[in-house]
Amino acid sequence: MSQTAAVPAVPAFTAATAPGALPLLGHGHRLLSGPVDFLSSLHAHGDLVAVRLGPTTAQVPCHPALLARVLGDDRLFDKGGVFYDRARDVAGNGLVTCPYGDHRRQRRLVQSAFRRSQLAHYAGAAQAEVDAAAADWRPGLVVDAFPLFYGIALRTLARTLYSTAISAELAAGVERSFDTVLNGLFRQMFLPAPVRRLPLPANLRYRRSLAYLHAATRQLITSYRSERGDRGDRTPGDEGATDLLSALLDAVDEEGGGSGLSDAEVHDQVITLLAAGTETVAATLTWALWRLSLHPAAAEQVRAELAGVLPGGRPPTPEDLPRLAAVDRVLSETLRLHPPGWLFTRLTTAPTELAGRELPPGTTLVFSPAAVSRHPAAYDSPAVFDPDRWRPERVTPAARQAFLPFGTGARKCVGDLFARTECAVALATLLSRWRFTPEPDADLRPVPLATVLRPRRLRLRVAER
Repeated sequence: MSQTAAVPAVPAFTAATAPGALPLLGHGHRLLSGPVDFLSSLHAHGDLVAVRLGPTTAQVPCHPALLARVLGDDRLFDKGGVFYDRARDVAGNGLVTCPYGDHRRQRRLVQSAFRRSQLAHYAGAAQAEVDAAAADWRPGLVVDAFPLFYGIALRTLARTLYSTAISAELAAGVERSFDTVLNGLFRQMFLPAPVRRLPLPANLRYRRSLAYLHAATRQLITSYRSERGDRGDRTPGDEGATDLLSALLDAVDEEGGGSGLSDAEVHDQVITLLAAGTETVAATLTWALWRLSLHPAAAEQVRAELAGVLPGGRPPTPEDLPRLAAVDRVLSETLRLHPPGWLFTRLTTAPTELAGRELPPGTTLVFSPAAVSRHPAAYDSPAVFDPDRWRPERVTPAARQAFLPFGTGARKCVGDLFARTECAVALATLLSRWRFTPEPDADLRPVPLATVLRPRRLRLRVAER
């Protein structure tokens, strides 16, 4: 008798509406006070749960398999809705914010900047910035974790964009502007358009910071073009590009008639990289050190591994990274419990059905890694920090499906390997030399309505290993 492999049963998905919406605010007060707790609790009501974001009703796919269906069809569930309306203020029509019709071409062009052959250069930039930041540390020093790692991430990205370090003044200006814009983006999202147009102090700061970011980016690109000349000796698409901006300027879409990125598109991609590659990295490193401080067994695994791979606390090289399995597991578990991007939106482009609920065109869906990353269908003891759950023999298909800090499918983050490499280099460098203990004044509540999920305050005291 012939046998066939068993096909997993498709769950009978259920739809529900989240209780507790307030007039005008909807569920905004829940998102303000505890976004992860709120979003990860929604599965108790159903697999597709309707919530109110200010004046907008949105559908939240809470079951990992249901969310996988949404993210697997980026034509039907296109980027749009209240989040991307505001995100386009920042990043224009860049790779992260562009709709389906523009994405495939942009992806092919931007992908050239993230070849594996480039990672050694990018890892070296991260190493240089971590070393510079910690050069004058002494035992007993107290560092403010998120600002420290934000500065490292911003300078690393600038170094990989332009091959050289940018001025401290420019870095500080960009950091201040991004802080205002990214912390104001969700507030702008919840405000009605007439209120956003009022000359209120918060609105004016938001607009000034946006204007500064766009002007600074244009100036950096112009200066870069001037310094490198026409590069007539460079073959378009040449893999010898030594930095991200060269790769973007020289990219050629062989499938699309040999066109490259326009000046406006280069500008939008640079802004996208700066927005997507700074706070996310800083938040991940901040949460990772906090988690390790609470879990000595996991921290000891990392220390033992580093002692073997990096004797004497020497800096890691790109060749060392595949041997840092414990560091990689810590990063995966940190990203599972603290996905930096915690709320994104999609718009349906045609009538469809989801979990038995009919959705007309233009329906807003919320994509939230936090809504599935602690789902009991995917993980045992989902609230527990357990890096060993990412050992190869323990990882299940359901766990992989629910692990979405970088998204999945055609719209998965193009820089995921870049980000993981940068985080691994930073953690390995610092933990091979130092121990970190949180100060008593830590406040681990998320910053209210920040674009990236990060603690309000985490200061760390430095001690020698």
